[in-house]
Amino acid sequence: MDTDSPTKAPSTISPPVFYTSAALVAILVGFASIFPDASQVLFTQVQSWIVENVSWFYILTLALILLATVFMAASRYGDIKLGPDHSEPDYKNASWFAMLFSAGMGIGLMFFGVAEPVMHYIAPPVGDPNTIEAAQEAMKLTFFHWGLHAWAVYAVVALILAFFAYRHGLPLTLRSALYPLIGDRIYGPIGHAVDIFAIISTVLGIATSLGYGVLQINSGFNYLFDLPISTNIQVIIIICVTALATLSVVTGLDKGVKRLSELNLVLAVILLSLVLILGPTALLLKSFVENTGGYLSEIVSKTFNLYAYDPTDWLGGWTLLYWGWWISWSPFVGMFIARVSRGRTIREFIVGILLVPSGFTFLWMTVFGNTSIYMIMKQNITSLAETVSADSSLALFAFLEHFPFSSILSMVAVCMVILFFVTSADSGSLVIDMLASGGQTETPVWQRIFWASSTGLVAIALLIGGGLAALQTATIASALPFSVILLISLWGLLKALDMDSTKRVLRQQSATHYSRQHQKTGGWQRRLRSMVMFPRRAHVNRFMDEVVVPAFEEVAEELRKQGYTVEVQERDEDKRCKLEVQHHVEANFVYEVRARAYIRPDLMNQEDTENDGEEREERKYFRAEVHLMEGGQDYDIMGWSRNEVIDDILDQYEQHMHFLHVVR
Repeated sequence: MDTDSPTKAPSTISPPVFYTSAALVAILVGFASIFPDASQVLFTQVQSWIVENVSWFYILTLALILLATVFMAASRYGDIKLGPDHSEPDYKNASWFAMLFSAGMGIGLMFFGVAEPVMHYIAPPVGDPNTIEAAQEAMKLTFFHWGLHAWAVYAVVALILAFFAYRHGLPLTLRSALYPLIGDRIYGPIGHAVDIFAIISTVLGIATSLGYGVLQINSGFNYLFDLPISTNIQVIIIICVTALATLSVVTGLDKGVKRLSELNLVLAVILLSLVLILGPTALLLKSFVENTGGYLSEIVSKTFNLYAYDPTDWLGGWTLLYWGWWISWSPFVGMFIARVSRGRTIREFIVGILLVPSGFTFLWMTVFGNTSIYMIMKQNITSLAETVSADSSLALFAFLEHFPFSSILSMVAVCMVILFFVTSADSGSLVIDMLASGGQTETPVWQRIFWASSTGLVAIALLIGGGLAALQTATIASALPFSVILLISLWGLLKALDMDSTKRVLRQQSATHYSRQHQKTGGWQRRLRSMVMFPRRAHVNRFMDEVVVPAFEEVAEELRKQGYTVEVQERDEDKRCKLEVQHHVEANFVYEVRARAYIRPDLMNQEDTENDGEEREERKYFRAEVHLMEGGQDYDIMGWSRNEVIDDILDQYEQHMHFLHVVR
């Protein structure tokens, strides 16, 4: 897939996915809105059955996913890039982390940063409430629910999608995850069904989050401006948020979503810093270290704790609810993370996703959670606990009113909530648009507007019809079938990574030999000349025309005599030549030579190095570098003879055939 291809006109939609998912969303929303009570009963019964009978499967699934992500980062697979071997990340680390944070769970931190620790403190699963032990356990549980497990789910889905899309040219849609298992059938009904499922899950997940999140925005406006809490006000807020999200989606990923995400992160750091400074600073810093240590020391026991010997409803109301929510949101968040993570190694990708957002989340939960518990325990502000118990959407504002400059802090908080919702809505709309367009990243504006506005309309319909709770329950219950798909896809990913890694090992064993063997040909004088030669573009272009292309044609002619289908292609605009041998059901062999520019090192005399007026273009030199299917191989064949180029093609082809033999 060429992710840089121009927009296709007039439409890029995949009709079976687009129309079927739109129709099914309309049916589900209509059912939940027209029969809210019946739908709530139905979906609640389904969820209760899941909690009672297959809770062990949810727990085991999350454990396996976390173990698999850690294994992939630590193993030889970690060096594989999500893209060609020569690719570089599309986004700088700061922008990348900001988009991860905003799309992943930024809004959840605003809603639960105060509410969850307090709720665990006043109603723990085991032990007495309102004690020091309850406070310690409250923070451990909060870290557990918002820590590595959640991000591991997002990382696995994103990794599956990014690996197959950027490394193997498959569509950037959920269907590609099944390619190692069903091959080209992903382009048929099975693939359509997977993408339709992902679209429905994403639309309903965003819509229900918009519906519930608007309650917190309404509560904030009520606190700041005495704006009444009513359905009409909430509908207006959803319309405004959806309009902002639509504008961001139309603007595009690099301008709209990226800039909003960076603004979110800046505001989050400001609010976090103010609460840290104005609160019990020393206590919070000590608590952060202790909370993290407690979480890490008990992560295994908490991961597998099903309260089998001491049954409690708490597990279904908290841990399993979160696990279902992370899994149901993973198609959306995973797709978005994959979209912005091209060019990173698997190790960099996993470490960045697991540690950086989790670390910030832990600090956030400590600052807001421990401060709120401190207020209740030490300052006897019991009204905060009562407010959280009565209405968790008011928790953040009831918390901030006990600080100096509470109005300013609350205003910042409301702005953050709005921006987080806009970011979730616009990134979700981009993902839905990609799913409905067969993985195309550049789509007509009308399609982006359609999906962005649709999520808002669904949220309004559910809010007015009273079906929000039913659809939220249905979305979480949908995590069960997707868990099965996810585990199967994970197995397919590991299988594909093993094949890719095997090929890398075979290639690396011979890469040094190729380069040194050819450099030595012709004596040491020729080797020295090749080391200090800095050819211009014209020299490399002439070399490719006079040596590389004829070598390709000779090899291609001989292979065609043997019955192979071989293509030789030239591109003059960026000067590259490609030889491709078709293997049909197995991986094709690709040998490409590209003219790549570099800045000449300052190895000349002092006058040359001090010539500040020399143009950057004049200081460039070019290499004729070899690229295979997996990307650049970092060796230069400039100056080789035609026979030496042919020998290198045959050496690489021999390695390719050996790879096919190993994995066959």
